[in-house]
Amino acid sequence: MPRSREAACRPTLCLVVCMFLLVAPTGSPRAQPAPAAGEASGQATSAPTPTPVPPTFSASVTREVLVAALGFLEPRTLEAHSAQDFCVWGLDGLTAIDPTLSVTETQPAASGPAAAHAPGAAMAAAKTPDTSAQAPAMLNILQGQTVIFSRVMPAADSNGAWADLVTAAMQAAWQHSSILRDAGSDALLQGFFDELFNHLDPYSRYLGPSPALSDRTRRTGSTTGTVGLSLGQSGRMIVITAVNANGPAWEAGVDMGERLVSVNGRTTHGQDVATVQAWLEGDEHTSVTLGIAARGHRTTTVRLERAQVPPETVFASTDGPYTVLRVTSFSTQTAEEISQYIDQVVDEPTPDAPSQTADRKKAAGIIIDLRGDRGGVLQQAVTTAALLLDHGVAVTTHGRNPLANHIWAVQGGDMTNGTPVAILVDGRTASAAEILASALADHRRAVVIGSETLGKGLVQVIGQMPNGGELFVTWSRNQAPLGWPIQGLGVMPQVCTSLGADSLQAQISALKQGSTLQGEAVQMARAARYPVPVSKILEIRKHCPAAIGSDADMDAARALLSSPAAYRAALESVPDENSAPLH
Repeated sequence: MPRSREAACRPTLCLVVCMFLLVAPTGSPRAQPAPAAGEASGQATSAPTPTPVPPTFSASVTREVLVAALGFLEPRTLEAHSAQDFCVWGLDGLTAIDPTLSVTETQPAASGPAAAHAPGAAMAAAKTPDTSAQAPAMLNILQGQTVIFSRVMPAADSNGAWADLVTAAMQAAWQHSSILRDAGSDALLQGFFDELFNHLDPYSRYLGPSPALSDRTRRTGSTTGTVGLSLGQSGRMIVITAVNANGPAWEAGVDMGERLVSVNGRTTHGQDVATVQAWLEGDEHTSVTLGIAARGHRTTTVRLERAQVPPETVFASTDGPYTVLRVTSFSTQTAEEISQYIDQVVDEPTPDAPSQTADRKKAAGIIIDLRGDRGGVLQQAVTTAALLLDHGVAVTTHGRNPLANHIWAVQGGDMTNGTPVAILVDGRTASAAEILASALADHRRAVVIGSETLGKGLVQVIGQMPNGGELFVTWSRNQAPLGWPIQGLGVMPQVCTSLGADSLQAQISALKQGSTLQGEAVQMARAARYPVPVSKILEIRKHCPAAIGSDADMDAARALLSSPAAYRAALESVPDENSAPLH
């Protein structure tokens, strides 16, 4: 099979706030105690037990994160909120960590009668209007009944002033609460954002520096260079167990099952997997020379250039005459992986596929398995749709920020030449995976099989914070090509497998006769328009309850792809895009 990959179009979205901060550890070394009197100079002494370094609260780092976060949030959230809203909500995070702390807002009381006893007080009172109603409100932090912090609340939209107030409030709470100090300064920011986002939506969130780094690696690959090989051990030999289709080793033709004999001239014999894997890693764009030996063949030398390798997200297999592409998530290279596999399907159909003329090169069928796929990068779902659609809108996004409003149109031609496509979904299928399924179904390009999907139709934009953390902020809603909202509704399959075996058999039989039992549910879902009441969402979803995928999904896909009449009837159960209401 060919190793080269047709590069899919790669639209990008650069809406990340980038700030960098280097924090050096502080503190001075402790003096070591002198030997006790009378102690022999050569006598061994036990090392003193190191004193734990007390936790510290960095006001400067906290303020910089808050200023960056407030600036990132204000123009992007789906509904407009002020810095005051965000900060008052977030400060409840102190209570979440230490329940003895509470946050209150108070209005200063008007001057009392005692003031009238001062000389001239009565005359002043007669001439000066009562301005107590306009007096600034105070924000207070209490520990039990004791006020430990109180400050005038600044203007609602003053990001810097609110960052100052929250930082000072956190510092006061830190000094008075051992529970906060035990939790650590990172917990204060985490608690602040957790409480803030509790007032927005289920998908906006904050990741601290360490989990943010792990999440970035999952999306884009390791920050160090490597060649894209997974290794295993067979006796004292190192064996290649997997080759990442995104890496240099794949392009060089390295195959799974081959032995890795040497790395840069060092033998791997007798070494453990972790050691050899570390040999493969290094700075990006540096070279590494591998000694590779297939069973029964001499060792050959392969020179590769290390690169950042995104995690592999697409895994191909065959099921009789059909190609199965299991997509686990949508990372930065998912569409390109799918493109590469489609190339192979079209150029080299599966052995059991019916013979085709040289001009058509049309495979028997492709099954895209999105069960359990929680989504990922929106653009990758759109680009994947472009591989299978001649033209059309894949999804539209709608938000308060003008940059969030976008029509994601695709064109360029169907790489599969019209090969029948079945998409498997279940109750865990979400986000970008739902975008792909709805785009292909609404354009009558694929039949969706399974159960109602999760219904995550909100898009998050990522902001990088000065401490290395990240904000994921929901800023738009997804709308499928026929105008219905994905959020809450999910994708209604044309073939439902969650109603039981008898129902599934009846659906397949009806489809083979040119009719559909799911047609009413599919039409009802496609007719919905934002905002959809919860009662309506529940009414629609009950026609194919969300469930975990099962073998019935694959059985239904085989039955459908093997019957052109059934496949066509399932496609046509979705309304024609030309007859759909305007978005």
